[in-house]
Amino acid sequence: MSPQAKTPSATLRELRPADPLLSLLGRGLSLLAERERGAGRANPAVRQPDAALAERERRHVAGLMRINHAGEIAAQALYHGQALTARNPETRRHLLEAAREERDHLRWCEERLAELGDAPSKLQPFWYAGSFAIGALAGLRGDAWSLGFVNETERQVSEHLAEHLGQLPEQDRRGRAILETMRRDEERHGREAEQAGGAPLPAPVRGLMRQVAKVMKFGAYRV
Repeated sequence: MSPQAKTPSATLRELRPADPLLSLLGRGLSLLAERERGAGRANPAVRQPDAALAERERRHVAGLMRINHAGEIAAQALYHGQALTARNPETRRHLLEAAREERDHLRWCEERLAELGDAPSKLQPFWYAGSFAIGALAGLRGDAWSLGFVNETERQVSEHLAEHLGQLPEQDRRGRAILETMRRDEERHGREAEQAGGAPLPAPVRGLMRQVAKVMKFGAYRV
């Protein structure tokens, strides 16, 4: 073998710096292809009776569930981007474990949308790509800032889930069971991020996050 020739192990060593990015991008592609199933928890709506909805109610409920599904796609991307740039292995583990749990939310939203005769937002790749970039940038500011970003994200998600619960038709017990469970999970993930050392975010950053969320909610409800 010539001095210039490279062994397979040498090639693998050269690829290692890119491995985290490739792994997280692979997770994102699997997520969009609906192959990753998360922690495998049962759908909380399974024991709730379905109820007839007027067509206008059905469309509105489907729009709300589409927003929540898009929000979970964005949350996954944020977690993956933050995990990529996390400095502390424990912070990375925390982010990926929360992402794994929240994939259950995606499945529940997809199942409810199918029951309603509807489908997730067609703009999913845009929600994922944009949120991944935001998450990676947040992680570059440091783990305390990144965990604070998680806490604020989950707080805002909990707020809009509460709004959606107020908008659901009273007879939609299946949708309500899903959103109530999601809200409890989001609140817990926010608390865990704060307890892990998350720092409060500046007011302008919190305001910008709300504006970005409004754009996503507007688009996902309709497309």
